[in-house]
Amino acid sequence: MHPEATGRRLLAVALLVIVSTSCATRRIALPQDAGTPMPDVATVHAAVSAACRGIKTFTGELALSGRAGDQRLRGRVIAGFDRAGSMRLEGVAPFGPPAFVLAARPGAAVLLLPRDERVLRHPDARDVLGALSGVPLAPADLLAVLTGCVVPDPKPTAGRLHERGWASIDLGEMATVFLQQTNGAWVVRAARRAPWEIEYDQWQNGLPRLVRLRTLDGQAPVDATLAVTQLETNVDVPATAFTLEVPANMAELTLDELRQAGPLRTR
Repeated sequence: MHPEATGRRLLAVALLVIVSTSCATRRIALPQDAGTPMPDVATVHAAVSAACRGIKTFTGELALSGRAGDQRLRGRVIAGFDRAGSMRLEGVAPFGPPAFVLAARPGAAVLLLPRDERVLRHPDARDVLGALSGVPLAPADLLAVLTGCVVPDPKPTAGRLHERGWASIDLGEMATVFLQQTNGAWVVRAARRAPWEIEYDQWQNGLPRLVRLRTLDGQAPVDATLAVTQLETNVDVPATAFTLEVPANMAELTLDELRQAGPLRTR
């Protein structure tokens, strides 16, 4: 079977919901106090991150909404990842060919716009994803954010108990994860990893189904919500799902052109 067709079959076919920006929840008020030392930090972190740390592959359907600067973000995406740093994103169109197909492996990313007969080749998937959606994350980082691990290899270094029932755990110098207790168990509610603040909601089987990302600084502000459905983990995804054959009729596309008129952006 053709690699592109194989990828489509394995990564599902359509998205059922789109989350609108008007339905977004209010920003979580994270603790501001210094806190007191948290006992058993490693044990608590092992419990709250068990599901995401066990992921080898991830496939699902994402509904994107929000804003990147003065552009609106909105779209439906079929997504697939493996822990080795490969990714496939396919934009769902109302009919006909997909709006875009992005396939990336470490050191190589290819974006196809089938309807426009354009192709973008770039060594860094982070740059391509940033131009496409306003969220410049490498595949491994996006997988970590989507699953609640926050960073690809989270290692707790310190923890604190805060007012209002909050706790925080530092993941080295890279990030901090914020927890609250639900039915006697700690649950990840938010995180910070520069330049992002992340909120999590609607947890099922140890993984979030609603993820909201905001930039912490005022430069190129992004406020994006991702709703995850049809989630499957640790299913067999062949390496061919993360490669693309580029048709001969495709004209070259630049990152700047993609930033101005990407299929997930509207003025």
